[in-house]
Amino acid sequence: MLTFIITAGGIGKRMGGATPKQFLLLGGKPILMHTIEHIHHFDTLAELIITLPEDYLKDWERMCGKYTFEITHTVVIGGEERFNSIKNALKKASGEWIAVHDGVRPFVSKEVLTKLVREVKTQWAVIPVVPMKESIRLVEGTHSTAVSRSQYQIVQTPQIFEGKLLKKAYEQKYTHSFTDDASVVESVGVSIHLISGNDENIKITNPIDLKLAEILLQSLMTP
Repeated sequence: MLTFIITAGGIGKRMGGATPKQFLLLGGKPILMHTIEHIHHFDTLAELIITLPEDYLKDWERMCGKYTFEITHTVVIGGEERFNSIKNALKKASGEWIAVHDGVRPFVSKEVLTKLVREVKTQWAVIPVVPMKESIRLVEGTHSTAVSRSQYQIVQTPQIFEGKLLKKAYEQKYTHSFTDDASVVESVGVSIHLISGNDENIKITNPIDLKLAEILLQSLMTP
């Protein structure tokens, strides 16, 4: 069985306003619902575990009622850091393969999801990436140097792993070097396999992203 942990335990300070970004409306309903629906439509049998801020558990219950959201899922309280949220969710995860996905990425493609699930069965730790399109510079104090963007990739989610491997990696103590699940797994000596992601799989973190998401949603709904 496949487990998807959808992490939505943050409060989204970069978006501004009082409402956490995962609960902002996109196409008339919360972003998080779009993400859950997207994953559920890909695999209706997958176990779905959602991490949420403790102060918003009742708000989520009300939203599910308001929008008649009936997809079966388990809610887990998010921790102080993303690492802690995932660690909490892993206690509930029963899948042989476990994918971790950002709650504010509602546009991962079916092709990427299919390849992730296929590749993890032989590679054990697989993540989607897309190439950088802009020039980048390395900044050190007041000095900066141009570096080749061809040596860098932008990391997306879902990131998928053999379940026992991911749980073992999360037995470690948290460090600031753990920026995503791949960095946690990599720290125990496991190589991360890369596949090509899709450009539409944006992470909605600021108002501009939300405007772009509205455009993407409309384009996907247009025959």
